Amino acid sequence: MSIRFGLLALLESGPRYGSQLRADFESRTGATWPLNIGQVYTTLGRLERDGLIVPEGGGEAKQQLYAITAEGRQELAGWFSSPVDRTQPSRDELAIKLAMAVGSPRADVSRIIQAQRHHTLRAMQDYTRLKARALANEPDSTDDVAWLLVLEQLIFYAEAEIRWLGHCESRLVRIAANLARQGTGRSGGSGAPPDPEGPSRPADSTTARGGTPS
Repeated sequence: MSIRFGLLALLESGPRYGSQLRADFESRTGATWPLNIGQVYTTLGRLERDGLIVPEGGGEAKQQLYAITAEGRQELAGWFSSPVDRTQPSRDELAIKLAMAVGSPRADVSRIIQAQRHHTLRAMQDYTRLKARALANEPDSTDDVAWLLVLEQLIFYAEAEIRWLGHCESRLVRIAANLARQGTGRSGGSGAPPDPEGPSRPADSTTARGGTPS
């Protein structure tokens, strides 16, 4: 969906060829999300079908100039004025991997978390260096400012992921300790009462369903 509106936003400033749209999209985002040229033309075909753009000049398919329509401008304005829906989050491979690893007898969840933390920290350092370079060049064009905003989003996302990985690690340590204490109690040990976050709540149902972690 973002590609659809991204192309409309670029066309709002003037007609472009498909190859120009691809280059401008990647320039605006710092090639963070590279586009396949086939993906561009497929999206343009759908935009034309929906009456949001029209071809100009009567050129061949790969040399066709496209322009936004009044309906396209209205659709774009609606996109800009509406918040991005977070009630249906996209699938995150890391979250799925950890969720599956918790129930796998062969997976070392702690090792997975440590490896991911190292990788994400290194990526964050790379993004931070790119940000410093971008600021040193005194961004003054639209593309420079846009790229800086994307870079900062990537840095904030990496920081949040590192914090979340630390939370996951702490959560697993607490659960393991609770289970160990309860096991000792059942075998005639300390006799401590079951912890409220023990086996009856093995993975914190609130957090597992996207709620606020405790």
